[in-house]
Amino acid sequence: MTETQEESKPERAIAIAVSRKGPAHRQLAMEHLDELDFLAEAAGADVVLKILQELEKPHTSLYIGKGKLEELKETVKEEKVTLIIVDDDLSPMQARNLEEHLEIKVIDRSGLILDIFAGRARTQEAKVQVELAQLQYIMPRLTRMWTHLSKQYGGVGTKGPGETQIETDRRIIKTRIQRLKEKLEDVEVHKEQQRKGRANMPRFALVGYTNTGKSTLMNAMTNAGVLAENKLFATLDTTVRSFDLPTGQKALLSDTVGFIRKLPTHLVASFRSTLAEAAEADIIVHVVDISHPQFRDQIDVVLQTLKDLKIDKKPQVLVFNKIDALEDKDIMREAENDFPNSVFVSAARNMNLRKLADVLQEKYNQQSNVLKLIVPYTDMKLIAQIYERSEILKREDLDDGVALEVKVPQEDYSKFNELSARYIVKEKK
Repeated sequence: MTETQEESKPERAIAIAVSRKGPAHRQLAMEHLDELDFLAEAAGADVVLKILQELEKPHTSLYIGKGKLEELKETVKEEKVTLIIVDDDLSPMQARNLEEHLEIKVIDRSGLILDIFAGRARTQEAKVQVELAQLQYIMPRLTRMWTHLSKQYGGVGTKGPGETQIETDRRIIKTRIQRLKEKLEDVEVHKEQQRKGRANMPRFALVGYTNTGKSTLMNAMTNAGVLAENKLFATLDTTVRSFDLPTGQKALLSDTVGFIRKLPTHLVASFRSTLAEAAEADIIVHVVDISHPQFRDQIDVVLQTLKDLKIDKKPQVLVFNKIDALEDKDIMREAENDFPNSVFVSAARNMNLRKLADVLQEKYNQQSNVLKLIVPYTDMKLIAQIYERSEILKREDLDDGVALEVKVPQEDYSKFNELSARYIVKEKK
């Protein structure tokens, strides 16, 4: 076997998790382990065994119990395992102790997700966002890293330089983090300018659990040509494309990074400029893979993430995708009862996309007020403000002023009314 072939072989891994006792806790933990297996595959590892230990809470210094650790040590040797993946975030002490006892590499769920993100990053912005998240992840683990380095080179005479090097590295990382944050702030300013330029168009943002088919739906509705693969986090960068609503009105649709259980908070923070498209959208389009056995849990994860991002109050349309892959049609009927006003589509087969467009149009119309104004030429400054604050549907230059028909989002209506109420000649929903 050549060196290249050896490098391309997936690492043999064991996935482990700790769960409270009880059938419900056990079932949920096993679902999480199955997802961890999927994540490991996306990162290039082969999970040969999944281990679940029932404890009231993870062991403070080892994560798993001492007895289970000894069993695991023997299994590692028997199965020729080179990697342990833990379903929860490990403290630096837990990670260090596990690696010392097992004598192989140990990573936690956040570390695994970051590794996948690093492999998926293509644009400069995505690379900056991933690097920032990685450095924030590494910072509290520096002591653990230098402990291993000291052991590699011996004990006597290494502690002093090691401690000094830790402080040096911390300063370097802190400086780098600050520079990356400044880069992302510059990106955000640029994107904010882009969004302002599109302010007069209805905006919809696709959100959802990872691998629910958001990019496929994006392509079907806009011919965007976005990468659409059956793998986790295929899309990291936000893509914005235009499409026509049923009325013929131009609208914008954005595709954002997928969510997942236990998504690292610093990763969400790093991707704030990407997720800003969702924050600025008029309507959130929540895409669900109805063929997934845990689609209801995935809905809850996405709703909680939207709440964490403080955009859960925005109007939403729930879209159940992949109905063509659903063998048990009773599942769809139950979902129709439990989630009224939702839409059922197959983006891959272009099924019910016209209905989805109708629902998006209707939802947007519900969120906006259509107003007619006549603004005299003596108040041209107000006309400029109206263009900034509303969507211009029609304009006609009259002898005594400018006649405008505008659409104002519900959340901006009161301010807009204060600004231009004296010129409103007719109002309708």
